[in-house]
Amino acid sequence: MAAYECEACGARIPDGAIVCQICGHLAGARCNECGWVGPRKALFNTPCPSCGSRTHIPKPEPSPWLGFLKVFVVVIVIVLVAEVGAALTGGYHYPATIEGPMTVARSGQTATLLSDGRVLIAGGTSASSSLASAEVYDPKAGTFSATGSMADARTHHTATLLSDGRVLIAGGKNDSGPLASAELYDPNARSFTPTRPMATARFDQTATLLSDGRVLIAGGQGDGSLASAELYDPTTGTFKATGPLIAARDGHTATLLSDGRVLLAGGQENVVDLATAELFDPTTGTFSATGSMITARTNHTATLLPDGHVLIAGGGQASFGSSQATAELYDPKAGTFSPTGSMATARENHTATLLSDGRVLIAGGEGNAVDLATAELFDPTTGTFSSTGSMPIACDSHTATRLADGRVLIAGGRAGESLPTAELYDPKTGTFNAINK
Repeated sequence: MAAYECEACGARIPDGAIVCQICGHLAGARCNECGWVGPRKALFNTPCPSCGSRTHIPKPEPSPWLGFLKVFVVVIVIVLVAEVGAALTGGYHYPATIEGPMTVARSGQTATLLSDGRVLIAGGTSASSSLASAEVYDPKAGTFSATGSMADARTHHTATLLSDGRVLIAGGKNDSGPLASAELYDPNARSFTPTRPMATARFDQTATLLSDGRVLIAGGQGDGSLASAELYDPTTGTFKATGPLIAARDGHTATLLSDGRVLLAGGQENVVDLATAELFDPTTGTFSATGSMITARTNHTATLLPDGHVLIAGGGQASFGSSQATAELYDPKAGTFSPTGSMATARENHTATLLSDGRVLIAGGEGNAVDLATAELFDPTTGTFSSTGSMPIACDSHTATRLADGRVLIAGGRAGESLPTAELYDPKTGTFNAINK
């Protein structure tokens, strides 16, 4: 049934006489003959009881289904919010603790987040011997399990997740010295297969996945610090020389910038600390100088922030045997470094992990040859560090991997000897949870 409102004042108007435009029948607001409801201004000779206006707007009576529709819309909104929340955490709801230690104690290993959310832990050192073994952490079960072993035992190597989901393991060293060999881990087959070797044997190099799917291998140590660089092409399975670097360096960092270039910063050249930095351009295959860091440092960390700046934190100075608490930011547009807040604790051989909310977790490491359990958070909005929960065990040379649910897996490391331990950092609570005993 239709009702009417006064166009002038909005007061409700009772049914009045209208003329049906279809059949001409004189009736109330609805034609008794054909059901037609008069359009705007169809009602006449029924003045508004409030203002006397005879111009009215037809307005349907609320349907009893309207309430059900509102409830339905609210339910849909709740479901969508839940779906968005699940998407932001990768859709995973992992257990709060780790159910057991790694299968092998190790330090100097690599940790790679696989496409399915698991983490590949490969190589490293245990009891002074290099390891060929590898294992996979399953965050859904909270457990580690052995996977295929590498062809070569290696430590201080690199591991890079390729665009097709495989992992490139390259270089490193073992009891025989620096390695040129490389292999590929297939997460579906859970096995390693050799690929073509690098042109130069090296360890403590950097490996960076470029925007076009190739991998830049730069610097490291061989017979002293290296200035050579190579590009791995996964389509051909081969390495090809590029560069060279402006300065030979190892213990440096390499960061893929938002524009596709790679920033190489610091390190050392044959035990001489470096403050210099350079940029690799994948379109030309060349390195060019950029602004130098304020402080020479090696074994530091570099983290790409959401705004495109790079956070350089900590590190050591081999020349003086001292660890650094200072930090600085690289601006890729200006090509310069500028100071930012310092950490509460000087540290090197630590980890730096970008969290889902844009903060950076700095964990463990060693400060002036003393292993650290402390951790700090860098807030890019304030440019300051603040303390967060400490790790259960002080260690350095561990790995840190952000999982799909936003937590961080800390694995292995060294505290006088290699460790089999693992723990989870929860950014929501600011605490570490060790193995569930």
